[in-house]
Amino acid sequence: MTDQEEESLKDTMHKEKRIAEETEGLAREQERKKSYLAREQAIEEDQKAKKTKRMEKRAADEIRQSAKDQARREAFFAHEEANAEAQEERRLKANKEPHD
Repeated sequence: MTDQEEESLKDTMHKEKRIAEETEGLAREQERKKSYLAREQAIEEDQKAKKTKRMEKRAADEIRQSAKDQARREAFFAHEEANAEAQEERRLKANKEPHD
């Protein structure tokens, strides 16, 4: 084998090695991208689940608060009505009693 043939063989082997390394590098890069995208998707899904849970909790809290507010209003009006009735009874009683 001549020096030129040996050199050509070495160049070919070097090119093949470089191509194999590049192929492996690309495969590793694709795997990293795939892994990154999977992590990002998992994070996004987790965030969506947490957001849904927060919204459900907020809705339940709003319903509870609305019920409390309604009960408070009803209690207030019942108290006001009882006061008005008591005042009316006192007025009627005062009108029935003879004055000095």
